[in-house]
Amino acid sequence: MKKILLAAVLCVAFLSPAMAGEGLDAFLGDLNIRARANIDNFSATVSAQFGVPEARVRVVLGAVRKPADAFMVFQLCLMTHQPYERVLQIYQEQKGNGWGVIAQELGIKPGSPEFQGLKRGDFHFGPGPSEKADNDKAHAKGKEKEKHNK
Repeated sequence: MKKILLAAVLCVAFLSPAMAGEGLDAFLGDLNIRARANIDNFSATVSAQFGVPEARVRVVLGAVRKPADAFMVFQLCLMTHQPYERVLQIYQEQKGNGWGVIAQELGIKPGSPEFQGLKRGDFHFGPGPSEKADNDKAHAKGKEKEKHNK
């Protein structure tokens, strides 16, 4: 019985740091993998998602260490209503201090819903829910047309 209890305690002890690492770090890690697999698609998606020219996305990609950092630059632009040049400037000044520090420099208060969402990584990459639903409907209509044309 003691061995089972010890095993359970050890599992919790080892899993807790992994679970704590989820959130923003996990989101950004996944985003970096996806970006490196197809940087052109990544640039186009960031451009469409944030409504910025793809050339601007490429400028930011050239100024940051990882592709997910470019995503975060535009995400913080959206959250703080600041121009990308300002967010990029703070990013450069605060290199290595993390996105929480950068967010605070840009006016997002610790403890605020925005800051908590940042820590949890409550972001999405790609078409929003309505865009995805529209794509699914278009795909379904295409399948329906194929059936009728056969």
